[in-house]
Amino acid sequence: MKNKFLIVNKIDNVATAISDLKCKEEFNGVVLQNDIKSGHKFALKDIKKDEFVIKYGEVIGAAASDIKEGEWVHTHNTQGVRGRGDNCNNSMLKDALKLSYENAKNKEQKDEYVKQEKIILKGYRREDGKFGLRNKVLIIPSVVCANKVVENIARACPEAVYVTHQHGCSQLDFDAEQTRMLIAGNCSNPNVYAALIVGLGCESISSNSVKELSLSLTPYKDVRAINIQELGGITNTTNEGIKIVKQMLENASNCKLSDGDFSDIVLGTECGGSDAYSGLSANPSLGCLSDYVVANNGAVILAETTELIGAENILARRAINDEVKQKIYEKIYGFEENVKNSGSDIRGANPSPGNIAGGLTSIEEKSLGCVYKAGTSKVVDVIDYAMPVTKKGLTFMDTPGNDIEQLSAMVAGGANIVVFTTGRGTPTGSPITPTIKLSTNNFCAKNMADVIDLNAGEIIDGNKSKEDIKDELIELIKQISEGKLTKAEINKQNDFSVWRLATTC
Repeated sequence: MKNKFLIVNKIDNVATAISDLKCKEEFNGVVLQNDIKSGHKFALKDIKKDEFVIKYGEVIGAAASDIKEGEWVHTHNTQGVRGRGDNCNNSMLKDALKLSYENAKNKEQKDEYVKQEKIILKGYRREDGKFGLRNKVLIIPSVVCANKVVENIARACPEAVYVTHQHGCSQLDFDAEQTRMLIAGNCSNPNVYAALIVGLGCESISSNSVKELSLSLTPYKDVRAINIQELGGITNTTNEGIKIVKQMLENASNCKLSDGDFSDIVLGTECGGSDAYSGLSANPSLGCLSDYVVANNGAVILAETTELIGAENILARRAINDEVKQKIYEKIYGFEENVKNSGSDIRGANPSPGNIAGGLTSIEEKSLGCVYKAGTSKVVDVIDYAMPVTKKGLTFMDTPGNDIEQLSAMVAGGANIVVFTTGRGTPTGSPITPTIKLSTNNFCAKNMADVIDLNAGEIIDGNKSKEDIKDELIELIKQISEGKLTKAEINKQNDFSVWRLATTC
């Protein structure tokens, strides 16, 4: 290990420990006042109460009390100033936004040079030109009442994949429409050859309405709908579903592999179970891959609106035009205002307890590490939850930070591969889209070996660079296209969740 701590930006007033440090140890003339756990921060100078705590050259919060040089900096003496429903000092919030804006404005923005190269991928060319890295038959309910039948059909057809969910009825119209779009989008993903939608028959989101929406997106696809009430009960519906799915599987087996390349990639980017290393190792590595995909005329999805609060200026200055810039601000500020107007508070919900244990102190710190996933390329579009990605380049999709809700939405948007960075470790994976798990640290890679595909922890050790990890990701995606299974696929993860916008009625 080359060093025991990291200072990300020259104007930072905190450093991050990359190994456990002991009280009274001295680093760069700073004597530690406490034991500092790996991933946690210590003050590089005295920070007075209400002064800003700076990391990444940006505001990650304000001191809740006087902090001495060398003292542990965390939730006990630092508080975020964003997304708060209490009477947070408005002048403090304005000053934080101003400083963040000035820092962003003063940073030189340049797209990193990325070598374009032709790497052949194997997959399934769909009639609309889209490219699937998998050729799945999907069984999915339109409503919670059909979950058991979906499971029955899936047990009899193990080569198919399935998901269940808790929604599909008693939803307000705008909420129901978003749920319908999410289900239909998953059916229309290029990794799906065919889909069977199972409904009850009296629900507000009928299986037929989902089928119609899916076919409007991909009219060439074999998408069918059946209903329990119309077919006369569970047994009849299960038997009919098994017959349909077995025929779909037979037809899918006759599909021939085609050649593709990274211009066919729609890369979903995600981080979950984050720690203080997320913004130092795995997310910058994923950012390099994002830039590579864009340079090779592919598409990238950045999501997790909640986890961009405090990093919106960084993203907005990369907007391709003023319209896109305005949409970025509207989505991020709108999410924050919804939280504040509810009288609630992001603090305590995000960062999560696991994030905090891993060294993340505030939503701002988490966001500033999160945005690295998007690399340095221009933002070409802003789209709503689960809507299709229609442009090459980097697209920002408005989603919550919840791992599975946003994963399901990116798959609905067309992601044919997902890279999911994690510092604490999580088994989450889509049954439709291969989900690569990239750990931020060595302990996670070893401790969660049956869920982690690649380890970016060696960046912290100084043994590898973010470009090295990017190259490993490229090679792994190539291998996945040739049939290699991700750990999530081996573990048969079939995670799917709906972002609810309103109460059940």
